[in-house]
Amino acid sequence: MPEQQSRSRIRKFLPLVILAAGLALFFILGLDEYLSFAWLASHYSEIKSMATENLVLALSAFFILYTVAVAFSLPIASPLTLIGGAIFGWLGFGAVVTSATLGAYILFIAARGALAESLSRKAGPFMSRINAGFNKSPFYWLLALRLIPAFPFWAVNIAPALLGMKTRDYILATAIGIAPGSFVYIWIGRGFDSILARGETPDLSVLTEPSIIAPFFALGVLALVPVGVEHLRSRRRNHGAS
Repeated sequence: MPEQQSRSRIRKFLPLVILAAGLALFFILGLDEYLSFAWLASHYSEIKSMATENLVLALSAFFILYTVAVAFSLPIASPLTLIGGAIFGWLGFGAVVTSATLGAYILFIAARGALAESLSRKAGPFMSRINAGFNKSPFYWLLALRLIPAFPFWAVNIAPALLGMKTRDYILATAIGIAPGSFVYIWIGRGFDSILARGETPDLSVLTEPSIIAPFFALGVLALVPVGVEHLRSRRRNHGAS
């Protein structure tokens, strides 16, 4: 019996251990250097030429790379989106949204299997209260978290798993929530194409301008409007019942 329990624990935690090991290996091998814009600028002509000549293969490789990056929580999703916009143009938008959603789903499943039970047990009533509040409108809460750029993408991937969110709602809110940001990044990335082709490094400060960030916060707030309306209705019903 103890041996079976031990094996069960290993099976639960193995996916998360693999993802954590992949993240550590990424930095140990220094692979982040190959996704810097300085490195990309010096090799952009060859990469762009190869992608143009082998578009399906290049898009497939980009899709796999982006899925792995999100699943392993590698801090390269933003530059990858910009690179996708520069190399593939608007074709990169579909690849980014679908691969990011798939990668987020993989991490969601890994976290739910490994951590949800144990953390819920340890957190006790506190986790139960959060879970109850979140599960009243999980779709809109996750949609808001996806839209507001203040929250780390990896944390937003894991939190719903710990709070028992349904897989269907998670996938739908993820795909819709990341679409606006991906659209903007692809649009900016398309403008980087000519800069990189000249062997120059693009100015990334544009990503922090209020005109870029403010609309995401506004969309995030709008996503919470249905939550607020439902909360007011619930209070009125409770008040009427009393």
